[in-house]
Amino acid sequence: MSAELRATLIGLVAVLLWGALALLTTWTGRVPPFQLVAMSFSLAFGLALAKWIATGERPSAHLRHPPAVWALGIGGLFGYHFFYFMALRNAPAVEASLIAYLWPLLIVLFSALLPGERLRWWHVAGGMIGLAGCWLLVTGGGRVAFQGEFALGYMAAGACAVTWSAYSVLSRRFGEVPSDVVGWFCAASAVLGLLAHLAFEATVWPADTGEWLAVMGLGLGPVGVAFFVWDHGVKRGNIRALGAASYAAPLISTLLLIAFGKAAASWVVGLACLAIVGGAVLAGRDLLWDSSGGTSR
Repeated sequence: MSAELRATLIGLVAVLLWGALALLTTWTGRVPPFQLVAMSFSLAFGLALAKWIATGERPSAHLRHPPAVWALGIGGLFGYHFFYFMALRNAPAVEASLIAYLWPLLIVLFSALLPGERLRWWHVAGGMIGLAGCWLLVTGGGRVAFQGEFALGYMAAGACAVTWSAYSVLSRRFGEVPSDVVGWFCAASAVLGLLAHLAFEATVWPADTGEWLAVMGLGLGPVGVAFFVWDHGVKRGNIRALGAASYAAPLISTLLLIAFGKAAASWVVGLACLAIVGGAVLAGRDLLWDSSGGTSR
């Protein structure tokens, strides 16, 4: 297995974990979004801190990076969540989610700006097919009507998509920076999440053990390990394949909700599954060809 394929597979772990985000969030009860961000990112930082202590590393050793690294990391992790929740506050969830989920396609397109990368027709086609699958999942196959009164929410959703795609692609520019720095990004995001919570929300603590466990699950999985493996994947793996495959996150989310009785199965889900998987395979064609002994150049 090539180093690039291995890194890509590691990055895909993040997509699998993000697929559990919606289900875990439904189990957190009435805990408001920014409070949840503060709590889960605090747990993610605790995960990194435990790793450093276990390996005998000094946490401060992972603070010595250029300002651009900090701006990108904190802006990416917290900025995405800030714009996403602002979008949901100011626009219907369906439309906001559709715009926000442009980020996988934008990763595929923005990757062409990276040194040594070439954007081919199958990368774009794969991303578009995945987007179509995502559209089916979010809308249920129905029509969507964008309205001018929700323009602020739509812009926030667009900023959300651009923020995460830019963070993912530009992270490759700092490939020499160890993924451990993500631990400090999580710490900063927890602080900013707390400030946003105090500014916009009333505090609501988890009501029972199940809700506390769901918060812990978020902090250790979709908001914890996921960001570390994603950082490794986008820096060392096939970023175009990762971008297109990211449409699997809403698919996994829908399948989990169906499995736990919180959503219903339908032909739309099946068709979306085919589109998302097919788009990911098409966009990752060069990676699959390389791994079988061919060449993508």
